[in-house]
Amino acid sequence: MAPRARSAIKLISVNCGLPKEVLWHGQSVTTSIFKAPVEGRVALRTLNLDGDRQSDLSVHGGKDKAVYCYQLSHYDYWKAKLPGRALPPGSFGENFTIDGPDDDSIHIGDRFAIGSAEVVVTQPRMPCYKLGIRFESDEMIKRFLESGRMGFYLAVTREGEVGAGDEIRTLSLDPHAVPVSAIMRLYVAKKYETSDVAMVRQALEVEALTDSWKDYFREKLTLLGASRI
Repeated sequence: MAPRARSAIKLISVNCGLPKEVLWHGQSVTTSIFKAPVEGRVALRTLNLDGDRQSDLSVHGGKDKAVYCYQLSHYDYWKAKLPGRALPPGSFGENFTIDGPDDDSIHIGDRFAIGSAEVVVTQPRMPCYKLGIRFESDEMIKRFLESGRMGFYLAVTREGEVGAGDEIRTLSLDPHAVPVSAIMRLYVAKKYETSDVAMVRQALEVEALTDSWKDYFREKLTLLGASRI
């Protein structure tokens, strides 16, 4: 396999937010999806950034989802789809707004250094109803999924400090090379071709892919009758 190119990535904005109560469809909901850029250097710890906290830890947060990244190129797409809507950094609930390659070129298991911290890519983002709250539209969840512009989560392998303007430096690229976009496509696929089965098996070899995703793919291989292909 030819070595993958190491595209430059820059941290444009560090965004944090604490849980807040909002009214949605007549009910009070606690959410941390409202993120805003912060100034200066910020401590990045195993579970989150200082000044940031997830609300529902049953589906958000934890060491495998300490930081959520979303690309500027995705913002360009949404500015065209949502004309007239202000989209400051953090609009999609991301902690890091980054200028770099899209989800086709970011791979599960890739390791990066940011400031004095080190991180590893663990999984794509699966939107929940709180994205609809952020955009005041239940349709936003479907539109987000259909866009294919998921962004990705990071686990922190070395705590440190980060700040807007930091270069995100490549430490290593996972040799199994399964893109974030492929993981998402395989997740929603109704059937698998032989090549898809091979890619799922490849993904199962990636140490950084979380156990919940691996369990899902093992079960899906069995349900699709593909476990012996």
